[in-house]
Amino acid sequence: MFCYQCEQTAGGAGCTKKGVCGKEAETAELQDLLIHAVKGIGMYAHRAGQLGATDRGIDMFVIEALFSTVTNVNFDADRLEALVKQSGAVLDKAKALYEQAAGGNAAQLDGAASWRPMESRADLINQAALVGIAKRKEALGDDVAGLQELIMYGLKGTAAYVDHASILGQEDAGVFAFFHEALDFLTGDKAEDVDALVAMALKVGEMNLKAMELLDAGNTGAYGHPEPTTVRVTPVKGKCILVSGHDLKDLAELLKQTEGKGINVYTHGEMLPCLAYPELKKYKHLVGNYGGAWQDQRKEFEAFPGAILMTTNCIQKPADSYKDRIFTCGLVAWPGVKHISDGDFGPVIDAALAADGFAEDAEEKTITIGFARNAVMSVAEPVIEAVKAGKIRHFFLIGGCDGAKSGRNYYTDFAKAVPDDCVILTLACGKYRFNKLDFGDIGGIPRLLDIGQCNDAYSAIQIAVALAGAFDCGVNDLPLSFVLSWYEQKAVCILLTLLYLGIQNMRLGPSLPAFLGPNVVKVLVDKFNIAPISTVEDDMKAMLS
Repeated sequence: MFCYQCEQTAGGAGCTKKGVCGKEAETAELQDLLIHAVKGIGMYAHRAGQLGATDRGIDMFVIEALFSTVTNVNFDADRLEALVKQSGAVLDKAKALYEQAAGGNAAQLDGAASWRPMESRADLINQAALVGIAKRKEALGDDVAGLQELIMYGLKGTAAYVDHASILGQEDAGVFAFFHEALDFLTGDKAEDVDALVAMALKVGEMNLKAMELLDAGNTGAYGHPEPTTVRVTPVKGKCILVSGHDLKDLAELLKQTEGKGINVYTHGEMLPCLAYPELKKYKHLVGNYGGAWQDQRKEFEAFPGAILMTTNCIQKPADSYKDRIFTCGLVAWPGVKHISDGDFGPVIDAALAADGFAEDAEEKTITIGFARNAVMSVAEPVIEAVKAGKIRHFFLIGGCDGAKSGRNYYTDFAKAVPDDCVILTLACGKYRFNKLDFGDIGGIPRLLDIGQCNDAYSAIQIAVALAGAFDCGVNDLPLSFVLSWYEQKAVCILLTLLYLGIQNMRLGPSLPAFLGPNVVKVLVDKFNIAPISTVEDDMKAMLS
């Protein structure tokens, strides 16, 4: 295996024996093969689309296949093997779609389009060895292969948002078409040209913005706009279920099915923002948030005396102490963990009722969340006046993924060092580094504004654009600095969106992606002045100057 798609990759270079994430070599190789198959599907589907022929089944297979390979989603080799074999049938379907649309003018496609899966697991692994990243690095060099992976990881992250949006009924034919276009691009000669690769990466950023907009419409359309909400972060007495991941609809369905059963439901990790949505927080048994970010789950899940539901990525290898009371749904999977595939959370409820639950109430502690774009813009006038009056000097967006690798204390230290006349915007699970600290307020405006999940970067962008409009300037001219942390591919697609929008002077850490060599980093530095995080003192001084 060779995998370097996440920030914690071994030695900052690449995992070669087993993923730091817990991914076995066989699983990684099956994922490589699935990506190769998806490229072939894209070759046919792109050409069919240009001729006006589309197929939603093909579109959604591509989305779900890509999402399945995001870090911390699907660790189950059996399920991945089934997806790889299914990809052969989808390839045939895409080929037929193209040939029918082209009539007698269909081109004969080779490469990934001509690939088909072998029957045995061993043969599939042999096939994977011929199409993995290591082979392309050897053939194309680190820069070209790394830029290809930048595009692919951006597509994987965007696919996650497209999948969530689709579940809530929000789809866009142009977004599906772009996936096929980008996958086809990665199989052609232009995918060896650095300038063309950079241009396509920025186009991924553009499409990701659309995908986040679709998901925002799905979430707010179904559950209302988030509103400032005081959230309990300590347990209450009673039977309990903990919901982690990202999917709002799974939480909504679980809340419906647990109503009146005497079970308290808690959010975990990136599900924390769900507590600010009116149509979710109306459930009285959604009592608060438990724990922090994904990387602490083994300790937190072991201590949680109830059932646990993983709705999307962020799963780690479950400890034996709770393996019989953790469940997966959607695309997330771990070998030996029971999967809920039909939306019936009865097994989760039964496990919660069989577990001890919390014996007593803990001392109540709370935080405030729910400052998505509607909430912030509803108080835009006093915010703008505070800036004009010099009461608010600067805004810092400190956001992104959390992780276990050393160096992430930087974000806690940076937040603590933000001057008292400045406001912190935050999103994604990186906020757990500092979201329980008391930052106070500026004239009634909280100094810490939690915008939401990673996909709520869309809200952050809308806030920035609105402020720029109010001050009649560009976003880069605002007293606003971006201090970003990354871990997996959803962070990559958000970074590409910010680059597409022309955002300058971002700080990125705790380390730069292993798939971006020094030559590619130089291009990003020269064009966007993006920089790795340094010391808190030096970065703060540079941003405030």
